[in-house]
Amino acid sequence: MIINKFVVARIPKVHCFLFPFFLFFLISYSLSSFGQTAEAEKNFTQCKACHTIGGGRLVGPDLKGVTSKYPQSWLIKFIQNSQNLIKSGDKNAVKVFNEYNKIPMPSHNLTDAQVKDILLYIKNGGKLPAGVSVKKAPIKTAVATTQQVNQEDRYFEQQRKGSRNLTISAIVFGILLLLSIFDLLFSHYLKSKWIHYVIILSALWILGEWSWDFTTGLGRQQNYQPDQPIWFSHKVHAGQNQINCQYCHFTVETSMHAGIPPASVCMNCHSQVKEGKRTGKKEIAKIYAAIKEKKPIQWVKVDNLPDFVYFNHSQHVKVGKINCTECHGDVAKMDQVAEVHELSMGWCLDCHRKHKVQFRSNKFYAEYKKLHEELRAGKIDKVTVKMIGGEDCAKCHY
Repeated sequence: MIINKFVVARIPKVHCFLFPFFLFFLISYSLSSFGQTAEAEKNFTQCKACHTIGGGRLVGPDLKGVTSKYPQSWLIKFIQNSQNLIKSGDKNAVKVFNEYNKIPMPSHNLTDAQVKDILLYIKNGGKLPAGVSVKKAPIKTAVATTQQVNQEDRYFEQQRKGSRNLTISAIVFGILLLLSIFDLLFSHYLKSKWIHYVIILSALWILGEWSWDFTTGLGRQQNYQPDQPIWFSHKVHAGQNQINCQYCHFTVETSMHAGIPPASVCMNCHSQVKEGKRTGKKEIAKIYAAIKEKKPIQWVKVDNLPDFVYFNHSQHVKVGKINCTECHGDVAKMDQVAEVHELSMGWCLDCHRKHKVQFRSNKFYAEYKKLHEELRAGKIDKVTVKMIGGEDCAKCHY
C-alpha cells in the first residue's frame, strides 16, 4: 500500500499517532476476511449432516453467530474433540451436550488452522470469498465405483478363494488316493507302480496341508465377510466422514460388548441425509422402514469368538487403551467389513506378552506391591498384561 506523503503531512499530530494502529486494524481485518481458503467448504461437509448456517436447528445447533458466541480457542477444542472437553467438565461443553439430547459429536481430525478456516466460512454465511472456488472432482461412473469396491475387497476374497481351492484339491486327491490304492492292490490297470507312488505321496501332501488348515481354523473365521441387511460402508462413514467408532458403538467403554447401533442413532444424521452418492435412496430407506415397522435392523456380527472365551471390550478399550484397529483392522478403508485377524489364543497371548499396562496411574493395580517396587528400583521398565496374570487360563476361560 502506497500512502501519499502530502496526505500524511496534513493529518494532525494526534491522528498521526493513531494512524499506525488504524493501519494495523485494517490489515488484520483484511487477513481475517480474506484468509479463508477453498478447503473450508470441503472440510465443512463433515458438519452438514448435523448443522446448518442460518437454516435452523438439526441434530446439532444452528452455527450462525457461533463465532461471536464462543471464544475461538474453545471452538477449536470442541470441534476437534468435544467428548474430551465434556469429560474435563467444561461448563459450555456440558451445557451444549445436555441441550442437544446428549448426542456426542464425532471427533474431527482437523488442525487448528483448518478449524479456523471453517470458522471463517461459517462467519461468512457458508460462502467462499469472491474469486475463490472449489475444484470439482470428476464424477465417477457406477462401473468405476464397482471396480473400486471389488479392488478393496479383493484381498479377503482371495483368501477365501484360496481356502476353497485347497478344499477342492483335497477332495480330488482323496479320490485319486483311493483309486491308486485300489488299482495297486487289486485291478492293476496301471502297470508302472511309480505312478501310484507319485499320486499317493502327492495326495498325502495335499490332504495333510488341508487337515492342518481345517483343524487350526476350527472355531475361527478369519476373512469372514458377511453381507449385511443394509449396504453400510465404513469407508464412507469412518473414513470420509471421520465419524468416531464410539459414536455408533457407544457402549464400548462401559460394557462387555461394543454394541450394535440402533436405527435411532442412524437417524441422528439420516433424518437429513436421505440419499447416498453411491447407493441412492434405496439403502437409507431401509432405516426408515425399520423405524416405521418398529423392528431392529438385523446386523450380522463379523468378529466372533468361541462361546468358551470371555472377552470384555471395556476392559481392553477403557483400561487397556487398545485402539479399535488393533483387533478389527483399518475399517476406515473397508466398504464391507471383514474379520481381519485370526483371533486365535496364540494371537491374543502375543498381545498380552507385549502390551504395556497403564500400571502407575491405575489404583486397581495397587495390590501388586512387588511389581511397584521393581519399577521404582529400575529392575523393570514396564508391566505387561502377562505379568499380572494375562496368561492364566481362568482369565479368558471360565
